[in-house]
Amino acid sequence: MDRFDNPYRPGAGTTPPALLGRDDLIDRFDVTIRRALDNRPGKSYMPIGLRGVGKTVLLNRFAEVAERQGMQVAFIEAPETGDFQMLLAIRLRKVLLALNTSGPARRLIARALGALRSFSCQLPDGSAISIGVEPEAGLADSGLLSEDLTDLLVTIGEAAAEDSTGMLLAIDEVQYLAADELAALITAIHRTTQRNLPIVLVGAGLPQLPGLAGDAKSYAERLFDFPVIGSLGSSDAAAAIEIPAHNLEVTFERAAVELIVSESKGYPYFLQEWGFHVWNLASTTPITLDDVRAARPFVIDQLDRNFFLVRLDRLTPKEREYLRAMAELGPGPHRSGDIAAALRLRVESVAPRRSGLIIKGMIYSPAHGDTAFTVPLFDEFLKRTIPDAQRSQ
Repeated sequence: MDRFDNPYRPGAGTTPPALLGRDDLIDRFDVTIRRALDNRPGKSYMPIGLRGVGKTVLLNRFAEVAERQGMQVAFIEAPETGDFQMLLAIRLRKVLLALNTSGPARRLIARALGALRSFSCQLPDGSAISIGVEPEAGLADSGLLSEDLTDLLVTIGEAAAEDSTGMLLAIDEVQYLAADELAALITAIHRTTQRNLPIVLVGAGLPQLPGLAGDAKSYAERLFDFPVIGSLGSSDAAAAIEIPAHNLEVTFERAAVELIVSESKGYPYFLQEWGFHVWNLASTTPITLDDVRAARPFVIDQLDRNFFLVRLDRLTPKEREYLRAMAELGPGPHRSGDIAAALRLRVESVAPRRSGLIIKGMIYSPAHGDTAFTVPLFDEFLKRTIPDAQRSQ
């Protein structure tokens, strides 16, 4: 097969050639955007799921939906470095400058820019972004993040409504926000919703996000929907492989598709990786079961080096030891006590390790006392990489 024509696109947040299994959620989000533009905002969305299920792809599609409906979009990937407020100010500046400053909304736009100038003067590192207006006294200048962000989003919402538009604030990796940042966002969106302003927040994150949001503000569950984004069902997973090839007049043997679906467990990223390597190895159509089997070592090597290993490299030896003990128990979830027992340690003594791994986004707690990997098939990778469970100690 011609590698140039390869339709599969494994990557971080890369849109697949066929986005399947998410139509209902995308359609519901389209309604949410149209209602917000009609000054009837409802619940915002925070899709959650493991790594590699397509949360960022979905977030990008949400942004496309909002733009198509005439909304301004501020897209942010929440950093682990603590620079979120600066990134937020930069994106909001871009939104405001895109509004029609010569129309009837010009006074409210100027007021919102002044509020943004005030907000930027309160950035934690003491810096301020260039806006070209004076700070708006009494707006977004208290130094309290929840109050200032609320002032800022309300003034932006008022300006956008007057300009017959709205704003989608899309945030990826929400679990990396500090507790006060997440609480401030929730408070601000709560207020804009109460004021019927055309602002929607959508944030994608790992499965611990609902708990983090609930800890930040008890009413978060009434303000957001937390749709779970998982692996694709067998028919959608098969279609994700077959449709891109069919569009190029290439077919797969049924057994070949079934093996790819089985090996990938239906996870969208893994499907793209399998499709990519199988295509490159196949000599002609139809692509056969033998082609898929021949591609397996290439797929596993690619996943190990570029998907799994980068996460393992971030961990301390003790954290690796904890995860290796989890892997020995299987894919999970596992009781925290069982993991501690596998390490021959008390639960209390390994609790700091568990907490550190949750903060790093490697594991989460699906229920009290349970622990699970945030990365699909990570247990298999650990067994390949550290074959002897005792070797990590």
